This record gives sequence, structure tokens and C-alpha cells, in this order.
Amino acid sequence: MAEPELDPDQLDPALSAALDRLGEAGTLLVALDFDGVLAPIVPVPSDARPLPDSADAVRELAGAPGTTVVLLSGRGLTDLGTVSGFAEPVRMVGSHGGEYGPGLTDGDGSLLSPAQQDLKEKLTLALVDLVEGEIGVTLEHKPAGVAVHVRNAAPEVGTRVLDAVRAGPGTWEGVDSTEGKAVIDLAVLQVSKGAAVDTLRQRLGADAVFFAGDDVTDESVFTRLRPGDVGVKVGEGDTAAEHRVVDPEAVTGVLRALARVRP
Repeated sequence: MAEPELDPDQLDPALSAALDRLGEAGTLLVALDFDGVLAPIVPVPSDARPLPDSADAVRELAGAPGTTVVLLSGRGLTDLGTVSGFAEPVRMVGSHGGEYGPGLTDGDGSLLSPAQQDLKEKLTLALVDLVEGEIGVTLEHKPAGVAVHVRNAAPEVGTRVLDAVRAGPGTWEGVDSTEGKAVIDLAVLQVSKGAAVDTLRQRLGADAVFFAGDDVTDESVFTRLRPGDVGVKVGEGDTAAEHRVVDPEAVTGVLRALARVRP
């Protein structure tokens, strides 16, 4: 049974005070990872859905004056839109910053050159061969690369496959490797969520940033936050974030509290 959501009035006092200060920001960027933050982690990634109360809070925040909400995920942009169920004014950045959705770019969101597209095709073929016959291992094909998931594989299988990825395609020139929880994301361009938040801050003219994430890939954001920003780590693990909550259910209370203080 899921834990009850965290009531805004029951937040850690330091986090509550930090959120109150965000209520005074003229322009606020609310950037949110999806899996493990808005949606609980599930065995089949395509089955992930945001918690209903968190989804309501996201939509409320997206409608608040001076507030832009952006989902920032390692998922491909199309996949992120499908599983999240959100539409404008909620905006999206996929592939760890490799794809910018409507409202965030004047182009089609793709950042690949012809040479990078060729490299991606070679990378895909190599990974298909590498994981063939490995039970429980899946490939997630993205516009900027391929992610190798071992969450549903036996531990010895996952270790063997990820080691082979690290020693093989992960070492190729032009391939950027990002490790997460039971996944290695290989992209043919260098991207990070931290760089994406920097870009979004500049494009939107944000006075402050709120970011919530649960994975090691989210640390690139936490380490770049500035005074006046608020970072919330979801779950266990070392982090550079100043604040922490236990799970996606607790995120609901945080988002409700933030929505309450926005004008």
C-alpha cells in the first residue's frame, strides 16, 4: 500500500521556508524529473503514470502567473508525452536535454547532425547484437541514442551486460554515456540535465528554479543550482540537493505547497 501523500502543512520546516521564498520569485522555473518523482518506478517503463494528485498540482502550477513547468527526463520526448499525459502549458525536455519540446525551441527539437545520425545507427546495431539473448534486458530507442535497461534482468545478467556496454560502445568517440539506476543511456551528443536547466533558465529569464529528481543523472542539476533556487532529492542516495523527501507520494505534498505560494 502506498504511503499517504505529504500534507503541505507537514513539510520539513526548512523545505517549507524555501518554498515560501519561491513564492516571491517574479519568474519561476519548475523542472521535474518524471520516473521516481511524479511517477513511481515500475517494472515496465511504458506503464509509468504520474500520481493523480501530483498531476493536478503540476497543472495548477503550470497555470500560475510567472511560472513555467518543464518535465526534464531521460526518456525520449515522444515517450515522455505519452506516459505523462501532459500537454501545454506543461512543457517537456527529453533525452537528458537532447530534445526540447514545443514552446522551448523554434525548431523540431532535434539536435543531431548527419554525422551524429550515422553514429547513432551504428550504435543501435552494436547494442542490439550485444544484448541479444540476454533475458530481461531491454533497449529504449531515443532520438539522440539508446538506453540499455537491466531492471528486469537477473543481477548477474545485468552486471554482465552493463560491463560490456561500458567496455564497448560506451567507449566510442562521440558517444556520451550516462549511468542511472539499472540503466546506461548512450547518446551521440553530449547532454546533461544540468546543462538543460542552465539553458532553460536563460531562455525563460527565470529568477529562480525549483528542481526535483531521484536519480544520479539529476545530480548535474543539483550541483548547478544557485542561491535562491530549491533542489529536492527524492529517495535515498548521496546528493548535492539541500532537501530530501522519501518518495513520489511525498512529492505530491511538496508540489501542492509550492502551488499554494505562487500568486
